[in-house]
Amino acid sequence: MAYRSKITLVYLLGFALDLLNMFASNIALPNIALELHASVTQLAWISNAYMLGLTLIIPLSVWLAARVGERRLILGSLMVFGSASWLAAQAASIEALIGWRLLQGLGGGLLIPVGQALAYRHFPAAERSHLTAMVMLVALLVPALSPAAGGLVVQTLSWRWIYYANLPLALLTLVLAIFWLRTDEPLPQRTTLDGRGLVLGATTISLLLVALSLLSEREQRIAGLGVLGLSTVLGWLYVRDGWSKPAPLLDLQLLKGQWLRVAMVVYLFVPGVFIGTSLIAVLYLHDRGFSPAMTGALMLPWAVASGLAITLGKRVFQRLGPKPLLVGGMALQGLGIALLPLIEGPRELLPILAYALMGLGGSLCSSTAQTLAFLDTRASHMGHASALWNINRQLSFCLGAAFLSSVLSVLTPFSPAAFALCFLLAAILTLLPLPAVLRLDTTALLAHLTPQSAKEKNP
Repeated sequence: MAYRSKITLVYLLGFALDLLNMFASNIALPNIALELHASVTQLAWISNAYMLGLTLIIPLSVWLAARVGERRLILGSLMVFGSASWLAAQAASIEALIGWRLLQGLGGGLLIPVGQALAYRHFPAAERSHLTAMVMLVALLVPALSPAAGGLVVQTLSWRWIYYANLPLALLTLVLAIFWLRTDEPLPQRTTLDGRGLVLGATTISLLLVALSLLSEREQRIAGLGVLGLSTVLGWLYVRDGWSKPAPLLDLQLLKGQWLRVAMVVYLFVPGVFIGTSLIAVLYLHDRGFSPAMTGALMLPWAVASGLAITLGKRVFQRLGPKPLLVGGMALQGLGIALLPLIEGPRELLPILAYALMGLGGSLCSSTAQTLAFLDTRASHMGHASALWNINRQLSFCLGAAFLSSVLSVLTPFSPAAFALCFLLAAILTLLPLPAVLRLDTTALLAHLTPQSAKEKNP
């Protein structure tokens, strides 16, 4: 097996672990609430703590990789993640479970950006769409299969086995990483830690997640707006401080690159908006007579359409570039969302069509955006680019869900068409990246995909 294939498999297994913990654990929440006497807010923080750990540690991944080496960091993150999974399964209180979930996030937050940077670094620009297709296939299969598998585990064993189940996969990934990843080369010089950037960045992200949690509760909305304002100010200070610094925590100068910047905006407004849409769609469909099983079954046409999009996107990207894929993807997802308020009951084909369109359009955009993001990134900058991408990815999911659920909460007391207005807003938000996408230079992009260009960018 080629070395880059070994790296890719280690990264994909780690990515699957991350997704498994995001999607499978939610199915166990009712059982956790019963056994640990947890409130709704405490249950929300089982997921929030994991997300907080991920987003807090990702900015440190570049400095840590330069300090201790990528191989050691991947091995260490897997050991932290596995240990935290064991401890989470042993938790005797909701507070302990939340704490171990935070530690899980800290381990996973190191594994994903470092593994991603290592994998993409070994693929020339002309071949990165193939790697992206494999990444998106994992991103499709794990969320589609893990809730059902998690439900079976909880039903036949216990909610604790949701976390025990991480251990075999974490151990397999650790063993493969030990035997397959090459020893880190000696570093030419020690990098200094941007302490001020770390404090500002970590505080900004922490306050943002707290604000999103508060905004989802009607009685806490004023406090949430205040915390959000403080987070915005600190975020501005972080950007101002780190923009031209010689050794910043994250190289924000990479955002000057049009391709990475546009890809991040697309991810924020397409997959991010879909997460929020799917959340409020569950409530809407329940009011229309859909059982939980019926609503869950709608992810099947979504998954089939997503698989088609990933296969199609890989081929079209190499021939036509990203613009037609992104424009078509946004239009298809927007149309799918716009069909949701027309659904009257479960005995019709419209829900299947709506979810298929959202799956086709959303996956065209997400797979294309991930390839576009790293297309012109030099190997030496891949760690910073991967960290920026993964922070944006995590925040996209949080922001989409928090924003649309808050809008629904505000509109519901005043309008019987609250759901329809939310879906209309979501469809419009999906199209917001369109002007930026239309400004992409297709000729330059296609020229960059030639073997000669790829060789120049990856010496």
